[in-house]
Amino acid sequence: MSQKISVKNTGIIVGFATVIAFLFGIILTASLPRFANQSEAQTGTHVSLPILDETGESPFVKIAEAVSPAVVNISAEHIVTHGSRDFNWRFEGPFEDLFRDFFRNFPRQEGKTQTLGSGFIISEDGYIVTNNHVIKDASEIIIRFTDKREFKGDDITVIGVDPRTDLALLKIKADGDLPFLEFGDSDATKVGEWAIAVGNPFHLEGTLTVGVISAKGRTNIPLPEGPDLQSFLQTDAAINPGNSGGPLVDIHGKVIGVNTAITSPSGGNVGIGFAIPANLVKNVVDALHDEGKVARGYLGVYLQEITVELQRALDLPSLDGVLISDVLEGTPADNAGLESGDVILEVDGKRVESMQSFRLQVSATTAGTTIKLNVLRDGKTKNINVKIGEYPDEVAVTANENKISAVGISVVDLSDPRIQRSTLKTDKGVFITGIERGSPAEDAGLRTGDIIIAVDKQAVGDKNAYMRAVRNLQKGTPVIFKILRDERQMYIALTP
Repeated sequence: MSQKISVKNTGIIVGFATVIAFLFGIILTASLPRFANQSEAQTGTHVSLPILDETGESPFVKIAEAVSPAVVNISAEHIVTHGSRDFNWRFEGPFEDLFRDFFRNFPRQEGKTQTLGSGFIISEDGYIVTNNHVIKDASEIIIRFTDKREFKGDDITVIGVDPRTDLALLKIKADGDLPFLEFGDSDATKVGEWAIAVGNPFHLEGTLTVGVISAKGRTNIPLPEGPDLQSFLQTDAAINPGNSGGPLVDIHGKVIGVNTAITSPSGGNVGIGFAIPANLVKNVVDALHDEGKVARGYLGVYLQEITVELQRALDLPSLDGVLISDVLEGTPADNAGLESGDVILEVDGKRVESMQSFRLQVSATTAGTTIKLNVLRDGKTKNINVKIGEYPDEVAVTANENKISAVGISVVDLSDPRIQRSTLKTDKGVFITGIERGSPAEDAGLRTGDIIIAVDKQAVGDKNAYMRAVRNLQKGTPVIFKILRDERQMYIALTP
């Protein structure tokens, strides 16, 4: 006979089960933090600092309090001249020389401009790091602290500058010890880690913005002020005009980069900013402090990345290495027997990953050091020993790289993928990506976006031809640039 459970018995059983479930829930809830910590320890995802600290305050508050006193506002005054060289020559014909000579004799007028940037103190005795482009060619520099102290004139010494990395080291005379920042290890920084930018955008002193490291090792960024030695940290922390030279710090308040540039269609922040990595900054600053300049290794070649098109045209087995497009006469490369068309595959047994990494490796090599290059020539590999020289101050820019030339122009070939080719009305010439502030090119009225098609009556078909043309310009001697602007040809007189 089947047993029947009464309503009373059923209630007792349900009640007992409810009590047991409640007690089990309390035990499980109490154990969750321990389980979570064990999981974090096992997976390596433990965060060193919480979003909120034990007092409920954001950790960025402590970073602002620690970092801001060591960040300074830097304004630099420049004297500029304006006059006949700003005239755009839009005519051709028998009276061309007459009009050019007439306007060239117009008097030039002087004026003043001011650039605004940031910097940060790296020692208690007043050494300050900033960007070279912040203070370049300045007639006067003014440094202001967050506590309203101001330094200028003889209180400021420019210890040294390095245009190739866009860094400068200054020293101020100040009473007492100063707050300063320490460098972190930028090589150890990972994509996704916190990144905090501190500086003075748009004259707004002591501004702090927060983001993450978006990428590392960014190169070939077309910047009007350089630098040509690039291995940027990319961040989405808001960087705007005036942030240049300020620190990018990690969650511990250590400097991991120097904010230098942005990519933006509007001129303002769109979440793509670039900072010079701290490890590179430390090497440059040490050299500037000790020697007043940075001595770099020098090979003497023009380089190109190997594209799919070049691989097919030159019948290369792969895209590995970098291509030598030209060898400068009398340089270490020339003396060692390197030739145009050689592909450099390895340096001292290490594979060449990119043109920029190769250039950084050569520049970091001490002059007088012999390196072994493994090159591909005519389908065969061979080893060539090269004794590295010292990079000369007057050397011209490497072909197909973004660097300001002696006239103050950075250019790329019209085949460059960054150019909107649908807007071009020619397939010959070079595209101006940047004009250096206060340069002969700016004085002459050249603009970003102009296409140079001839220099001193020499046709400019590509960047190699342009570099050969400007390399031969004589300082102080006027020369005519023939350009395309808004689908119109015009002539512009420029004096290097």
